[in-house]
Amino acid sequence: MKKYLAIFLALLMIVPIISLAGCQGTTQGQEKPATAGEEKTANKVIVIRTTGATFPKYQIQKWIEDYQKINPNVKIEYEGGGSGHGQEAFLKGLTDIGRTDPPVKESMWKKFLETGDQPLQFPEIVGAVVVTYNVPEIGDKTLKLDGDTLAEIFLGKIEYWDDPKIKALNPDLNLPHQKIIVIHRSDSSGTTAIFTTYLSLASKEWPEDLVGKLINWPVDKEGRGIGQKGNSGVVAALTKTPYSIAYTELSYAIENNLPVAALKNKAGNFVKPTDETIKAAVSGVKAYIPDPTEGYKEDLKQMLNAPGENSYPIVAFTHFLVWENKNGKHYSPEKAKAIKEFIKWVLTEGQKPEHLAPGYVGLPEDVAKIGLKAVDMIKE
Repeated sequence: MKKYLAIFLALLMIVPIISLAGCQGTTQGQEKPATAGEEKTANKVIVIRTTGATFPKYQIQKWIEDYQKINPNVKIEYEGGGSGHGQEAFLKGLTDIGRTDPPVKESMWKKFLETGDQPLQFPEIVGAVVVTYNVPEIGDKTLKLDGDTLAEIFLGKIEYWDDPKIKALNPDLNLPHQKIIVIHRSDSSGTTAIFTTYLSLASKEWPEDLVGKLINWPVDKEGRGIGQKGNSGVVAALTKTPYSIAYTELSYAIENNLPVAALKNKAGNFVKPTDETIKAAVSGVKAYIPDPTEGYKEDLKQMLNAPGENSYPIVAFTHFLVWENKNGKHYSPEKAKAIKEFIKWVLTEGQKPEHLAPGYVGLPEDVAKIGLKAVDMIKE
């Protein structure tokens, strides 16, 4: 019995040595296989949420689509809702990246600072606001409008399409004696802020108290105004409403094959929005972009009604909002790294023609560098 016990104990001592030798033999010269936990971490999908402006909607969707093809471990979720919603969501920590067309005002900037973190704001792309219309008698022919006439239409002072002021600008068009239905944004909108700021510059008729993201449209009181949420809502209402007029972002007009008006620019020429006329507006001004830590100092008016023979008059930046992430307050190290890589791509590769959606123009190089400086400030 003692003999068999001794043999059994000897075998127990030998088996681990054989097993260890076998493991060493199979892994020699190879990388150690990842454990289940390590493999899960390596393949972890980082979700980045971005919320706000619908002005750059089609551009954001294009960037997301192109970026996720080369970075499948990053999922970017976009929710619109308008610039006002984007700023509020950013303040409350409900989104990782805020989107706003007009620069944030100082009052909101102070609220951001009260969170204990440093907000950073900088441009991401250049776009244009257009005037579109649904008049069966005109069809896709080009309507010409100047600042004063456009202001009077949206104030409700011009009631019919065959008003003498519209006819004087468009003698060759068959303008009907039909009431003008004005379609506008009902939500807090950067597109509205851009459009109403332009009207305040282009027409002495436009009241200063009707400039901003959310206003009370006088034409509503006359029963000829329709408010809709988002640029998509405005376009949907326009297509269903004969004899209507609206303002929206250029890409929405392109996407929905809508006619756009030629607007009288500062040089006195009627100009339609194209890549060339948008670029002419940007090059026609010396845009002042403040340090990303003082984004509220940027002036929305700087590119509107720009000088230049060929400049389209309603051109503006749309902006990123991110946190410096002091002490990891808003982003985990992994998320901060993913956000930095995505925004760097947007400001470099993403500005190239193959990554731009119709209706948008890439940033001037010196403006893109301001954003790249901001990205380097985000702490991981």
